[in-house]
Amino acid sequence: MVMKRRLAAGVCAAVLLLAGCSGQSGGGSGGFDGSRRADRPDSGRPAPQKPGRTSTFALDVDTASYGYARRTLAEGRLPEPGSVRPEEFVNSFKPDYPRPGDNGFSVTLDGARSDAAGWSLLRVGLATRPSEGERPPAALTFVVDVSGSMGEPGRLDLVKESLRLLADRLRDDDSVALVTFSTEAETRLPMTRLGGNRDRLREAVDALEIAGSTNVEAGVRTGYDAAVEGRRKGATNRVVLLSDALANTGDTDAAGILERVDTERRRYGITLFGVGVGSEYGDAFMERLADKGDGHTTYVSTSEQARKVFVDQLPAHIELRARDAKAQVVFDDRTVESQRLIGYEDRKVAAEDFRDDRVDGGEVGAGHTVTALYAVKLRPGRSGRVATATVRWLDPATRAPHERSGTVGTAALTAAPIWGDGHDSLQLTALAAYFADRLRTEGPAHAEGPAHTAGGGRLPGSPPLSRLAARADSLAERAHSASVRELAEAIRQAGALAGGSDPYAD
Repeated sequence: MVMKRRLAAGVCAAVLLLAGCSGQSGGGSGGFDGSRRADRPDSGRPAPQKPGRTSTFALDVDTASYGYARRTLAEGRLPEPGSVRPEEFVNSFKPDYPRPGDNGFSVTLDGARSDAAGWSLLRVGLATRPSEGERPPAALTFVVDVSGSMGEPGRLDLVKESLRLLADRLRDDDSVALVTFSTEAETRLPMTRLGGNRDRLREAVDALEIAGSTNVEAGVRTGYDAAVEGRRKGATNRVVLLSDALANTGDTDAAGILERVDTERRRYGITLFGVGVGSEYGDAFMERLADKGDGHTTYVSTSEQARKVFVDQLPAHIELRARDAKAQVVFDDRTVESQRLIGYEDRKVAAEDFRDDRVDGGEVGAGHTVTALYAVKLRPGRSGRVATATVRWLDPATRAPHERSGTVGTAALTAAPIWGDGHDSLQLTALAAYFADRLRTEGPAHAEGPAHTAGGGRLPGSPPLSRLAARADSLAERAHSASVRELAEAIRQAGALAGGSDPYAD
């Protein structure tokens, strides 16, 4: 059954990291007319809450939605609105936020005026310290889809290429298991230390061939069996699922699979990393699995993307900085009339569960950034504090809780327009969010009317696609960034597929 659903202050001298340049916390002096970071270790007592509304969500570093949307647009199709998750568009680009000196988070807040009267954009940026070469060993169980649907170019062939690359990047003290599934599942390589055994892994990968239907349930069950049997104390134990996630045999509604994934996460700390492939991709299925497995998803369709994921990203993801990480933003009623979090619909957490460490959050690795963007309508004539953002997480080894906070004031959100000089990093975040919002409006469900969007409406100040593309082109030229040029091209493709009928174009 096919299951579907479900972007520097000025032009920086250094290029944007993956695509962003500056992540300053604003120009304030520490008072509420500007913005500041107020990092603090957890004191064991809840921080005092100011009057206002709260927005609480689990951190998410997924990027699959943006990658799959780019693939779909390149093939001449608008993505289904339900497959567009704005936070994954935004988090596909990595602003250069200040990094903490320890293993926690930095908290950065900034913003600017939007084009909609009375509305501003507020960005909350969280970042962890990059890996410095030392990390715990890894015990990785690769669960590879070899069903008939994986025979399409860019599926199993890309998976095999990715695993060959990774075989050369992991350390001798890392361990790897390999499980395959089609109609049934099979363990091709039990958990094995790589030192002296790299050829065994390469031979097992080279022997992978297409056969049968897609029994994801059997693959995940057998993969977790191998991961539990081969788990290593003190190591990062993870299942890596590589599939188009088009389940058509076995438990296709994911209920039984989700239960197993959740059980092993809670019992042994085994997390799930989903890597999606294919022009037809079961995005919703993979997203549910990764969320339940306290992991994340990405999507690859080219050798370049595979190299980025398996050579540059996965080794760094092995070193965890935080488990069950959540963010809570408290808006001050005295200055804020209304606000809206852009995306994160599937990651919302009840306000009262923010400090309940039994409630699942997100897993964040070394060198990660997480961005949340809000549309905020300020009360006319008011000044002062706008919001306080707090991130809470558990230490991966001790599970001790920690928190850090930052604040932002009205001046930081009203002093300059979003598209003015000196806001390149924030502009990139806004471009990604506005693009995702447009795709939710312009997608195949657009026949139901402009109000039909997965997230509940168009963002204040959203430019038409033609203007978004032009702004992305300008930013790419200033930043000399290939990833921003790819964003601009995707926006142009969406505009062409929408037939120039953008209902909000000037």
